[in-house]
Amino acid sequence: MATRLSVITTRGGDKGTTGLGDGSRVPKDAPRIDALGNVDELNSAIGLLRTEDLPAPIDALLSHIQHDLFDMGAELCIPGHTAVKAEHVLALDAALAKYNADLGKLQEFILPGGTRAAALAHMARTICRRVERSVVALANSGAENAVSDPVRQYLNRLSDLCFVLARALNRAAGKPDILWQRDPA
Repeated sequence: MATRLSVITTRGGDKGTTGLGDGSRVPKDAPRIDALGNVDELNSAIGLLRTEDLPAPIDALLSHIQHDLFDMGAELCIPGHTAVKAEHVLALDAALAKYNADLGKLQEFILPGGTRAAALAHMARTICRRVERSVVALANSGAENAVSDPVRQYLNRLSDLCFVLARALNRAAGKPDILWQRDPA
């Protein structure tokens, strides 16, 4: 990607369209733009999570994920471009296995919360689920070169990883997960 922005305000979108990386213009409410915006929001949520005092390995993992999400945005912005590959999904699988191995078996549903970092990881998880839904909607829209399989798989694994990381962050801080109670007092 050789294009770099030197002018942020172009006024090109004043009439409700936006440019894709291939030079084409699409409506700002097109499924591709919805997916792109949701990926950007997820990346921002992970950036916010990274402002917390995190264990260094988790921060490094999240940094890598942010770069992957930026690449995913490029893939969505340039129809036909491939950036997210099967090895990206495998890396998330490995991280899931690593962080889940130290957590106890779930005995009940978990509510978002505990520490601020865990709550932010849960927020990233819910945003990731929305991203996944918008990417599936794009894939089902019939758009040419809509979405590669690894993009969908990556998002599915990432939402699971955000859940596991929320639990790991609570554990690292010595805080219990907040368990759902059928009849809270």
